Amino acid sequence: MKKFFTYVAPVLATLGLALGGCQTDITEPKATGGDADFSKYVSVGNSLTAGYADNGLYLEGQQNSYPSLLAQQFKQVGGGDFVQPLFPTTNSTGSGYLKLNGFGATGNPQVVPVAANGVVGLGADNSTPLLVRYTGTDNQNLGVPGIRIADVTTPGYGFNNPLGFNPYFERLLPAGNPSTYLAYVQERVATVKPTFFTNWLGSNDALGYAISGGVAPLTSVAEFSTKYAQVVDALTANGAKGLVANIPSVTSLPFFTTIPVTAVMAGVGANPVPDVVKAQLTAGLSLTAAQAATIRFALFIRTGSGSVREANANDLILLPSRALVGAPSATSPFPGGFGIAIAGLAPQQAAGLAFAAPANPLPNSAVLDAAEVTAVAARTYELNTVIYSNALRKNLAHWDANTFFTTITKSGLVINGVSNTTAFITGNLFSLDGVHPTPRGYAVIANEMIKVINVKYSAHLPGIDATAYRGVKFP
Repeated sequence: MKKFFTYVAPVLATLGLALGGCQTDITEPKATGGDADFSKYVSVGNSLTAGYADNGLYLEGQQNSYPSLLAQQFKQVGGGDFVQPLFPTTNSTGSGYLKLNGFGATGNPQVVPVAANGVVGLGADNSTPLLVRYTGTDNQNLGVPGIRIADVTTPGYGFNNPLGFNPYFERLLPAGNPSTYLAYVQERVATVKPTFFTNWLGSNDALGYAISGGVAPLTSVAEFSTKYAQVVDALTANGAKGLVANIPSVTSLPFFTTIPVTAVMAGVGANPVPDVVKAQLTAGLSLTAAQAATIRFALFIRTGSGSVREANANDLILLPSRALVGAPSATSPFPGGFGIAIAGLAPQQAAGLAFAAPANPLPNSAVLDAAEVTAVAARTYELNTVIYSNALRKNLAHWDANTFFTTITKSGLVINGVSNTTAFITGNLFSLDGVHPTPRGYAVIANEMIKVINVKYSAHLPGIDATAYRGVKFP
């Protein structure tokens, strides 16, 4: 506001409207913590809390995690240092990640892996990587990529064993410690004695199912209710105040929205069916002339129930599945996703002719079919209701991440005159995996949380200039 009056006052003077000597100097309100104490902060959550980005956990992402950015603002109202389990600078690429190497002749992004240097070997199952262990004892960022609420009481979840484990949790624990995540949270609360916390657990209990194409399980409402309450009770055991965040809708993420299924359907359908195939189908199926005229290629998928059908506009093709469409097959005469469609006939009715099967459908893991979209939306609503009820039960701030991301998916977000959207690569907010934010995206999240904290606790935490943080890094 000072700058505004500095520029405008001379103009007013030329119009005979110079500001009088009694003018009040307008300044920003003083930063205050309101009813909350930010001196000791602990963050709980999954990959979003850890600072995961570009399909990996690496030093830059950790340094720009939303808890780290929040802690910077908390310092302005008495917050202390915030310790994260950072990869050392000698292992800055961490678990490895993706980078943009350029664009191909057709405009497709060329995304390539950056090698991991934070991997120190393989676990007992000889497939899961062991990561450089965090040796500190003062960790305050408890974000663990991949964790679900369903996992928080699982014995051995963070322990190197042949039955499988989470290496991101394992690296936080003392060697040989088979702690559950809930026990780890309880230990951190007892040691750090936080006065404020954020809790963004729960996304993987719904989104894990969606990202797997409906292969991974959805956490039941009953299990989620019990275990989520246990985490919240642990965080508030010493009277800490805090914020809980809910689960975003899958349709807000570039992972599900980048490949427009209607365009893919049109592209597949534009390929002409060879005349010899049409003739064979017409004779073998005794088609009428009208039926024969409808023979076409169409996009086919395998649904979560195991059936094969033609894709429709309510299905979602997952981002990594781009390369499967039209790919040559060693087991089918059709390219990936292609199949024969004939008006009035089910796909199976074309079997037994020249083809072992009438289609080479995209696998279930490559698509979130319409029924699965409905299932994950319904479960997200149910789990978000549980999260909100816990916020009410403990009188905590509640950030509705679901509504926020749904809104910016529709209308974008302008910050300091810069347009930001949820578009893949060009939108600034989401990283190259299509699920996790860029540094700018994490700054936006921190700002939205600050808004809610300010309202709930009558605080005045200053916001962050999100445009000072990068989107996708171009070569």
